[in-house]
Amino acid sequence: GVRDVMFLYEENRCSMTYMYEYPEYLKIKLPKKTARRYPAYELYLYGEGNYAEENKNLLLTGIPVLFLPGNAGSYKQVRSLGSIALRKAEDVDFKYHFNFFSVNFNEELVALYGGSLQRQTKFVHECIKVILKLYKDREFAPSSVTIVGHSMGGLVARALLTLKNFKPELINLLITQATPHVAPVMPLDKYLTDFYTAVNNHWILKAQDLRNLTTLSVAGGFRDYQVRSGLAFLPRLSQHDSALSVVSSAVPRAWASTDHLSIVWCKELILATIRAFFDLIDENTRQITEDPKKRMSVLNHHFVRHPAKMFEENPEAFTHLTGAFNWITVKDSKWTYSVYNDSDGKYFSFPLASHRISYSHVYCENSVLDTSSWIYGCMNTNSSMCLEAVDLSWRAELLPTTKVVMLKLLDYPSLSHIVIQVPPAVGNKYTLGCEFFKEDSRTVQLPVTHLFSFGFSSSKILLNSTGLLYNVQLQHFNQIYQAFKIYIDSHCQSLKERKPSVYRLHIPWSYEDSITVAKVPSLAEISAKLHIAQPHSDSSLPELNIYSSPDCQYEVILKTSLLQVLGQIVRFHAGAFPVYIVSNILLTYGGQLSTLRSTGQCSDFSLELVRAAKPYKVEPLISIVVFLQGFNWFREIWESLSLPEVDAAVLSSQDAWFPLVSLILFLFGTGIAYWSGVFFSTSLRLFSSLWLTLIRPTELQKDKLITPSRLCGMISLALVSWTTCGAFAVLIIYLQYLFKVLKGVGSYKPVHGFVTSVFHFQDSGHSKETSQNSSTHTVKAQSLVDSIPEATQSPSNSKTLAEAVNSLKMHITVLNLFTWIVLLNLPSLIYWLKNLRYSVKLDPDPCRSTAIILICILEILMNSSTSEVKSSKLLKIAAKVPLPLSVAMLAFGRMHLYRVPHFVTFSLLLHVLCCFV
Repeated sequence: GVRDVMFLYEENRCSMTYMYEYPEYLKIKLPKKTARRYPAYELYLYGEGNYAEENKNLLLTGIPVLFLPGNAGSYKQVRSLGSIALRKAEDVDFKYHFNFFSVNFNEELVALYGGSLQRQTKFVHECIKVILKLYKDREFAPSSVTIVGHSMGGLVARALLTLKNFKPELINLLITQATPHVAPVMPLDKYLTDFYTAVNNHWILKAQDLRNLTTLSVAGGFRDYQVRSGLAFLPRLSQHDSALSVVSSAVPRAWASTDHLSIVWCKELILATIRAFFDLIDENTRQITEDPKKRMSVLNHHFVRHPAKMFEENPEAFTHLTGAFNWITVKDSKWTYSVYNDSDGKYFSFPLASHRISYSHVYCENSVLDTSSWIYGCMNTNSSMCLEAVDLSWRAELLPTTKVVMLKLLDYPSLSHIVIQVPPAVGNKYTLGCEFFKEDSRTVQLPVTHLFSFGFSSSKILLNSTGLLYNVQLQHFNQIYQAFKIYIDSHCQSLKERKPSVYRLHIPWSYEDSITVAKVPSLAEISAKLHIAQPHSDSSLPELNIYSSPDCQYEVILKTSLLQVLGQIVRFHAGAFPVYIVSNILLTYGGQLSTLRSTGQCSDFSLELVRAAKPYKVEPLISIVVFLQGFNWFREIWESLSLPEVDAAVLSSQDAWFPLVSLILFLFGTGIAYWSGVFFSTSLRLFSSLWLTLIRPTELQKDKLITPSRLCGMISLALVSWTTCGAFAVLIIYLQYLFKVLKGVGSYKPVHGFVTSVFHFQDSGHSKETSQNSSTHTVKAQSLVDSIPEATQSPSNSKTLAEAVNSLKMHITVLNLFTWIVLLNLPSLIYWLKNLRYSVKLDPDPCRSTAIILICILEILMNSSTSEVKSSKLLKIAAKVPLPLSVAMLAFGRMHLYRVPHFVTFSLLLHVLCCFV
């Protein structure tokens, strides 16, 4: 599944954008107050060559566009947009041009640390004010700014509207590239999830106020494994019709999936964006139009359905067909025409009266991909020619190798003829075709194979193509966990040269179509999987549109792809893996405490994991709660207890949760926990051996749990946490603990080779009877002791060795748990280190309070042994608590990873209390 997501996607079909002149970034001077408040941030103006020289005095006359980079993004990523916009402005002799500004966010890791998102948002507000001030007193001064935001930059742009003193009219157009709008990819801290909640709630509650802001979200498709496209779709609002979400694979003239970075420089996408910008200009104000309807129609033209015509706001309803062209009447229901070096222009006229009786639709295609009109509808005809016609070219749609139009005859009752215009073609070769058909004769239904067929069975359908178009409806294909491979095998009767076939997978409820172009004859393979599940209110069916070659046979074979099903699970739920891994380790930890209580011996991590980490202990309870949350009475009780919503219920409402996924994730978590445990133990063994070769071991003295020096250490680390960064203090205590365990292994080694013995002191199996278990431990301990020279074989020594083994095993499990806490806190540490030159203290710090508690716990734990814990009255509770904590972790931690350390901390706190009570 991981391999499917990370490596098995389509090749990069994007072209690189190049600068024709050397790019320059002019730093804009900010007001002193702003510069002092945000020392790490800067604002730049992009330029090239002469244009950059002219703008050095900042006498700007263009249309302002502000680019916001994303997570660890550079302000220099604006160059693709800026360069192509400059070339386009040169084409129109600078009648209109754009000034591209870019913000330097110091490449902050805002996708992993949410503490600076609010600060970035406020800085962008200041930048907008500075930009608009640059145009003051100009003839066509702008009153608003267009924003292009990549990744988290798009979310920062949306967050502007949540600021109290922000005027919504300062932004008229917002384009986001691969921005996770719905939820964070990795919810590692509370500031990140709170920021998302505030932004999304504001956009839902204040939807009426956002009608003058037009928003376009472009997702990268399956190549982007960092931000899955489902997260990039803006929240759907019935009253908010000024937002549009598309996947790059569906964008006309691009038709390519992009990865998370290439979406910024993909030439095809950048061209679509810049063309849209120029079409959005109002000739009177020389700025982006203030008309929301025009903005939406331009974006639809360039990003949803391109009619292969230059954009016109109000195209003429009627046109006169002129020119000395020959008129030819075609009465056949199917017609194809090839043109090569034709010096005479022609009009082909298709009378509709006879066809209306037998057919419901007419379909035409044209392989000339220019932007001229080519198909018309006549309402006033005489015997020889059409006097007045409706331009039906606006109903056409551009595809990679052809432009097509399909008309329902009932929708055009006033038309008497359809006319195809064929201009003179000198040196050009192209084909046209038209056919009349009944819709049901060209629509076939193909039920998809079941998820559990595992690709062994298939659905097949044979199309004996006499026409130019077939629609294969895929029944029961509506969930994100479904994934199929579709094979289209084409065979033709003759070997003449044919135009390529186009296969389009059309998803009617979202703009996420994908297009495949294949030679005929050939065997084409298409992957069919969804970014967004079908909404409950939608009953439409996904379609495979086959734009076929006549006289060819097409066999469509559909199979479930198990690899891609696993890939979908990883794509949608990889962010929850740490929760499942830690949950497994926590169950193991509880099992070890339980064994210690019943037998007086601590079991090995790997064997205890196999015994204790069982999905049936945690999964059923969560499933029952999710089921009960469907009832109002249970929801009311739940809310009255002030309990947070179960994450599985939220995912279920987003149609991103499905049966068995939690079980698969739990088993995957068990596997990772097992092998990470093996790796951890092996690493400790190697490092301890290295430690012993360098330093001679000393006898470890039994000491009090709390000494003045340790208390000083605790206070010092707590101060480090409070004054600098909590994650830094956590890392220090972790390394201290690790060093202590390594040192402990060496110190308990009275003879050479004992380290290996300690690590190989493993239960070969657990008996169901406690007495058998106890005797097994005793025998093994005794055999280990027997292997040591006689000088060390006193009863007290034997007891010390057994105790050393038990303590060591417990320490390894605690370290294993703590490793994951360190990893979850690592992003805020990296952020702090990166910004150290601006501030010594991380503010806000997501793990400051947790860090202080963990410092106190681990300072005591690293000096404890199992002998203190064994006799504790609290051991029974401490052994039982990890199970409910694991359940709670899976219930409330999947979409809130920052809660995971809290559950672990509570469990370790009970362990510490066992040392005293």
